[in-house]
Amino acid sequence: MFGFTYLDGIAFVAFIIAWIAYHLMMEGGWAERRSFNRRMDTFRQQWMQRMLARDNRIVDAQIVAALQNGTAFFASTSLLAIGATLAILQSTDAVMAIFADLPFVEPNRTSWEVKTLGLTIIFANAFFKFAWAYRLFNYTTILLGSTPPARDAATPEAQAHARKAARMATLAGRHFNRGQRAFFFALAYLGWYINGWAFMITTFAIFMVMMNRQFGKDAQWILDDDTSERQS
Repeated sequence: MFGFTYLDGIAFVAFIIAWIAYHLMMEGGWAERRSFNRRMDTFRQQWMQRMLARDNRIVDAQIVAALQNGTAFFASTSLLAIGATLAILQSTDAVMAIFADLPFVEPNRTSWEVKTLGLTIIFANAFFKFAWAYRLFNYTTILLGSTPPARDAATPEAQAHARKAARMATLAGRHFNRGQRAFFFALAYLGWYINGWAFMITTFAIFMVMMNRQFGKDAQWILDDDTSERQS
């Protein structure tokens, strides 16, 4: 149907399962204090507690601004990627002529266009995640500005406010991570332009690379207590 084979269907299902599985492993209850991303949540809480004790919070505002700038860069990149995929749709004949000369590639106009639309959707999803993360970082800045003075740091109101700011920063970071996740899986999706086997191989490779970055020892030891022993 539409030029797709049973292998394409299996590869696409495997791609969706890998994305959902990774999402659950990163944001489910199991990932707490295990994944690199979730362990950083503790440091966001510490950041806001120490911010609460400072009278001058310019540095904290600058940190959030830097995070916003990085998020804005990825959001604009997502828009460029969307434009590129739409441009590819307009040049289907020329692109297919190039791919027809490559080995293991069986180009079909309909399947090619459907695949490209799917890639566009992935980048659109990334854009919405980054755009919302940018907005959440903006809200974090507002919470920083409305933080009670340092002399009231021990009050219940100030402590509750610091927790709100930490949760807002955590939510912003979570949506930023989701946007980056879409970028990574977009790289895996490119394998589908070759064939179903390549699609499954690239999906597995990207999945394993991302898992290693989140749970591998090279990343985890940085946040462990025995850093001095690792460095010696």
